[in-house]
Amino acid sequence: MQVWVLLFNANTDNEGIYTLEIEGNNIIVAFEQEDDAIRYAGLLEAQDFLSPTVERIDKQDLEEFCEEAGYDLNIVPTDALLVPPEKNVDKTDWSSDRDRNLPESDDEDEVEDPVIAMMRRRLENLL
Repeated sequence: MQVWVLLFNANTDNEGIYTLEIEGNNIIVAFEQEDDAIRYAGLLEAQDFLSPTVERIDKQDLEEFCEEAGYDLNIVPTDALLVPPEKNVDKTDWSSDRDRNLPESDDEDEVEDPVIAMMRRRLENLL
């Protein structure tokens, strides 16, 4: 079974995964439906949080990762609605590429709006 997670700096050496911290426990949030993950990512962006990338991952691989890393896992079912907490952390556990003083590229990549990405995928599936 495939699930969707939210990644920051996806496919880089500085990749991070979205978690919720509840009572001192880090809980990785995964979604059964890609649309739900995209919607949640949009809600995070609306709160001026960092912009995540929605990535598909095998559920068993994610469970193994959580066990090895000491994280809990919460898979949001299709019929559920999860809303981000009102307050997000001020500083992440990982540094963004900009914090690492790497030279910035002259041609910055534009981040695709999650709603547009969802619509694009739906249209592509019609072909």
